[in-house]
Amino acid sequence: MSTTSATEKDKQMAQRCVKCSVCSHARKKQRGIAYWFVKNIEKSICPYCLAYERVYGKKAHEAR
Repeated sequence: MSTTSATEKDKQMAQRCVKCSVCSHARKKQRGIAYWFVKNIEKSICPYCLAYERVYGKKAHEAR
């Protein structure tokens, strides 16, 4: 994780990850295909998931 603080754009992008139905399901259930997908696929592809990690200090699939 980087030591720089999150920018306003990062916060806006992280908010989109919070509202994402796939990521929300993965955070809530912590199992299943959505969890596997977010954990293994989106962590390096989705810019919103990466922004979520910068803002909240947790991976997009981890429970809040």
